[in-house]
Amino acid sequence: MKIKTKLTLAVGVLFFFIALLSALAIRQVYLLSQDTKNILEANYISLDYTRNMHKLIDKSVIADEDLIEFEKLLAKQNTNITEIGEKELTQDLQAHFVKLRSQSDSPVFISNIRKDLNDIMKLNMDAILRKSDTAGQTADNSILWISITSAFCFIIGFTLLINLPGYIANPIKNLTDSIRQIASKNYSQRLYFKGHDEFSSLARSFNTMAEKLQEYSDSNLAKLMMEKKRIETLINNLFDPVLGLDEKNIILFINEQALKISGLKRENVIGKQAEEIAVTNDLIRSLLQKMATNESKDNSLKIYADNKESYFEKQLVPISIIPTGEENQKEIGSFIILRNITPYKELDFAKTNFIATVSHEFKTPIASMKMSLQLLNNEQTGKLNEEQKSLVESIKEDTDRLLRTTGELLNISQVETGNTKLKIEAVDVKSIVNSAIDNNKKLAEQKSIIINFEPLENLPLVSADKEKATWIVSNLISNAIRYSYDNTTIDVNVLEMDNKLIISVKDGGIGIDPKYLPRIFDKYFRVPGTEKEGTGLGLAISKEFIEAMGGRIDVKSELGEGSEFIISLIIS
Repeated sequence: MKIKTKLTLAVGVLFFFIALLSALAIRQVYLLSQDTKNILEANYISLDYTRNMHKLIDKSVIADEDLIEFEKLLAKQNTNITEIGEKELTQDLQAHFVKLRSQSDSPVFISNIRKDLNDIMKLNMDAILRKSDTAGQTADNSILWISITSAFCFIIGFTLLINLPGYIANPIKNLTDSIRQIASKNYSQRLYFKGHDEFSSLARSFNTMAEKLQEYSDSNLAKLMMEKKRIETLINNLFDPVLGLDEKNIILFINEQALKISGLKRENVIGKQAEEIAVTNDLIRSLLQKMATNESKDNSLKIYADNKESYFEKQLVPISIIPTGEENQKEIGSFIILRNITPYKELDFAKTNFIATVSHEFKTPIASMKMSLQLLNNEQTGKLNEEQKSLVESIKEDTDRLLRTTGELLNISQVETGNTKLKIEAVDVKSIVNSAIDNNKKLAEQKSIIINFEPLENLPLVSADKEKATWIVSNLISNAIRYSYDNTTIDVNVLEMDNKLIISVKDGGIGIDPKYLPRIFDKYFRVPGTEKEGTGLGLAISKEFIEAMGGRIDVKSELGEGSEFIISLIIS
């Protein structure tokens, strides 16, 4: 019998008994959990309801709120009747409670209710004891059957543990020792195994190999081939796909990972011109195009690999040498490395989708909250005192902040997934700025800040998405207000320059340290030490939207001297 057959049979038997033990354990645990679940889901909940009703009815003075709470608990008890006789007891409790509602000071009805509650509690306690006995019996049976099966599996496993390792390990140990001798260049080493299984065949092959190695090691070519094999092994064991070319773009080597993702075969590639392979292979053609155009902005490639769309980052490494007796470098080829960045892309996609989903789900309840606040402010639903009005106003501000944050998260998720949709049209800049100022008028009034805007006459129209452009300017004004001191001024100016319209928003606030200016438009970045609210997304979204409209956004700032944000839009 072959070793593979013996191992398959032994492991199969062991696996069968392990599966049998697992199935038995799962079944018994399931039965035990069902018994416990019956107690918790039925009787314990009823006890909790009756205990809480007892607390309410035992008060010296029973208020209307107690009766309302009692009625709610009684309704829940009506939906949790699981025992024989519990329905009738609950109906009696319902009838006595109805009479108590009509005569709340009657001690007779209270006494009857207490008796009904005690009867229900006793019924459920008896049921718990009964079911606990059942669960205990199930546990005893589980221990018995699992113990018997485990003992049988232990005997089988122990038998295999004693016999199987020696059968496999002893020949492998001999083979390992012989391989070490070969590695130490002792090519006279030989193996001798009895029998007709794979080990004896392996011994014959090993002995033949040792004889040939002994002959081969005497030649100088062996040293060169050893180095070549070493390099080939190193390249083939690289996790990233690698492709090597000479100065004429002839393919010198290609590792297994590169063959896998390109769908090529080694014998059809090595020694061939890369341009010839590119005619029938999209990946090689794409790599050669990126090399020819020296493309550096986006080195990522999307390739179908490992049964899914995978992402790789291309890195071109030129190979140069200084020939003997010369001083100048000479290019003798290059190799291309494709780094697998799929896990990072998947994490980024997951993050973006999570943000988009959560933000979208937040918008509906927030809108409902705003509608409820509007109804509360409407006197037709009832007048509010000053303290209540203050609380409603505070809730409204928090709701607006949540809605603004949700909108920013949705916008950034659209940007990251490339789903941003722009409606480019000819737009009047004055209407954009005026709308943005109106959006922030109330915020400015709270800090007694004046927003100065004196537009020039006959300003040309610009090519922009009006809604998103208004959002950008409104965000800049909102930031200026939040980071400005009370009783200050914010200047908004518009001027024409180099076939573009420039919108600037300048404040006299705390300013930004120059070392943080390069990162001010990064996603989620907030200047360290700031105590103002925000997600760190507003400026990042503004930059993405402006650049999508063909414009530009810049910032000038000094600590203690305020900040100036400058937007340039193309004149239509």
